[in-house]
Amino acid sequence: MRYISYGSVIALTLVGPGACAKPADKPAATAGGVPDFHNPSDPGFAQQAPDSFRARFSTTRGDFVIAVHRAWAPHGADRFYNLVRSGYYDGVRFFRVIPGFMAQFGLHADTAVTAAWRERRIPDDPVQGSNQRGMVTFATAGPGTRTTQIFINYGANDRLDASGFAPFGEVVVGMDVVDKLYGGYGEGAPQGRGPDQMRIHIEGEKYLARQFPKLDKITKATVE
Repeated sequence: MRYISYGSVIALTLVGPGACAKPADKPAATAGGVPDFHNPSDPGFAQQAPDSFRARFSTTRGDFVIAVHRAWAPHGADRFYNLVRSGYYDGVRFFRVIPGFMAQFGLHADTAVTAAWRERRIPDDPVQGSNQRGMVTFATAGPGTRTTQIFINYGANDRLDASGFAPFGEVVVGMDVVDKLYGGYGEGAPQGRGPDQMRIHIEGEKYLARQFPKLDKITKATVE
């Protein structure tokens, strides 16, 4: 299993039986409207995002707003749009916050939900922008592996551009709130003393609340 350290951003992918908790039985797909994040097969997740839209994130540190431009990264924008409107990110923690580098989130508190989304990958988007301060991008474990994890750049991380990290939006309100997200735990295990992504997959919120209680979380994310 590959782990990319400080200079890059990884969305850890677990493989093999028993790696995660067994997903809960999927509810029936909705006929329309807001999709159910418990069921990644819900046809509502195939809805195309508007050409541009804003998503407001209310957090334990305050609110920030991401302006998304679909032309920057269409697959990423569509996935983000549908995850936000489904309520997927509500209650999710910023589990990897490295001052001067980035703030990462997107692993669900419920391990069954995380397991259900593990293989729901989206195609890569060409990198049309650059990972500068405030830009918002999907994390990845390599080509064709984007699922639900997002990071917000704290500084000029243009070194990530050549590795396929395609920004799809930008924090336009509340970057000072993003700056205040708790980053005292630093890099994740095994490189640092922060949360181990494998254990988040397996134990979810119980693990984070027990061992990393200072991590900030999203209380509500909505499309404006």
